[in-house]
Amino acid sequence: MIWWPAQIPTLSHGLITLRPSTEEDVDAIFKACQDPLIPAFTTVPSNYTIDHAIEFVRNVPFAFAERREMLFIIDYGNGADKKFAGEISLHSVNIRNHTAEIGYWIDSTQRSKGIGTTATQMITELGLREIGFKRIEALVDVDNHASQKLLISAGYEKEGIMRKKVTREDRGQIDMALFAATDSTWGR
Repeated sequence: MIWWPAQIPTLSHGLITLRPSTEEDVDAIFKACQDPLIPAFTTVPSNYTIDHAIEFVRNVPFAFAERREMLFIIDYGNGADKKFAGEISLHSVNIRNHTAEIGYWIDSTQRSKGIGTTATQMITELGLREIGFKRIEALVDVDNHASQKLLISAGYEKEGIMRKKVTREDRGQIDMALFAATDSTWGR
């Protein structure tokens, strides 16, 4: 059975904090999404505007209330040294089948520090152990080798390639690598 919390929790592990988004995150989200790698490998539009960032933050409570998505802002550091590092979510939630998909992007200034790997482990632990999902999937562009490496480091298993799974802004069809973590294999 799925347990859905009354509010998005704050999770911490070492220097990494996953927390609910606020209006104060709009500028950091906008700036991070100017990095061409984020729209290249995610559903973030390539012409990302400040209005996109505002809409993104303002829609989070509605998606959460409808049990469609649980989105977290990733912070890295302590106290005054804490910095915005990206976002991570459980989305495409299917309560009946006890499944969700994980999605994330990391600010270019915070990559290669293990932040994404730890954040992925934290949200997966929450999803499988506390919320009650039986399976969390990750779909990754086959050319996004860094993200595939991150998922393997976090404990996900590669299950295969989904041919022509996603249509990009230029209307090109791309293949996606399918990764998953399940309640029976997580943490072995």
